[in-house]
Amino acid sequence: MASAALKDELDIVIPTIRNLDFLEMWRPFFEPYHLIIVQDGDPSKIIKVPDGFDYELYNRNDINKILGPRSSCISFKDSACRCFGYMVSKKKYIYTIDDDCFVAKDPSGKDINALEQHIKNLLCPSTPHFFNTLYDPFRDGADFVRGYPFSLREGVPTAVSHGLWLNIPDYDAPTQLVKPLERNTRYVDMVLTIPKGTLFPMCGMNLAFDRDLIGPAMYFGLMGDGQPIGRYDDMWAGWCCKVICDHLGLGIKTGLPYIYHSKASNPFVNLKKEYLGIFWQEEIIPFFQSHTFSKDCTSVQKCYVELSKQVKEKLGKVDPYFLKLADAMVTWIEAWDMLNPANNGSSK
Repeated sequence: MASAALKDELDIVIPTIRNLDFLEMWRPFFEPYHLIIVQDGDPSKIIKVPDGFDYELYNRNDINKILGPRSSCISFKDSACRCFGYMVSKKKYIYTIDDDCFVAKDPSGKDINALEQHIKNLLCPSTPHFFNTLYDPFRDGADFVRGYPFSLREGVPTAVSHGLWLNIPDYDAPTQLVKPLERNTRYVDMVLTIPKGTLFPMCGMNLAFDRDLIGPAMYFGLMGDGQPIGRYDDMWAGWCCKVICDHLGLGIKTGLPYIYHSKASNPFVNLKKEYLGIFWQEEIIPFFQSHTFSKDCTSVQKCYVELSKQVKEKLGKVDPYFLKLADAMVTWIEAWDMLNPANNGSSK
């Protein structure tokens, strides 16, 4: 695959509060692509971007100006603000990465081109309906094993490619507290399709997706400033995306590529952000596991709006936060359709 595959069809979205020196390391891989930088926090702060990158930068003032009253659905003081970048992009594919993620090395010591692997994952089918014991049958050197039904070998379109991390694992605060020195050094050369009907914890720091197929469901929720919860933005988006992908016949892959996650966040700060979510997820997960869509849900937008009604009705009993979140889900779809009128999936 050419080093700049899909260069005119993919945007890289980066949420940040600091200068983007980390891009120097990614220059060989990212420089051909367009970057969308979503600046969180103080909009008067100047964010420096290394020379040579093609980018647009949005701060809170820009978000308020572009979305008007609908900007209320975009989180503040939380990396969940990145989903604004998904909304303003005009490309088919999105890759999003955190600014503390560096280039990882494979076991031979070679730099890993994470973007190239994500593109490979997205451009070949997923197999959610039947598990292939040799993992991704579309990778070089693999295939469908004996006993795999021929009727299912075409697979389904891949909507999401979920990458992993070497060094600092993506743990919750209680796990961080009991394993403060644990580092992920295991490089597993594997890509899997997550089976239909199975939820997973989606991490947003090394993630790619097909915006045309699943973009309107990639809402990272209401987190951070003024909200009772944080660090569940990508989880929420992952649960919503998974049930919608299952309904619409789309696939999600996880595994390669790896990035190097350079620094652990403070577990005590994380615990304050997460502790309600740790309780709530015991109700949220069964909600998503038992959720079914009506036959009228033929587009991502229609699925998402119907899901928001169920969130209000069923999770609203868990905490009033979910009433607010359900309203924000609808506002998000309205804002998405406003900025993407040609691809609005007629959610009304």
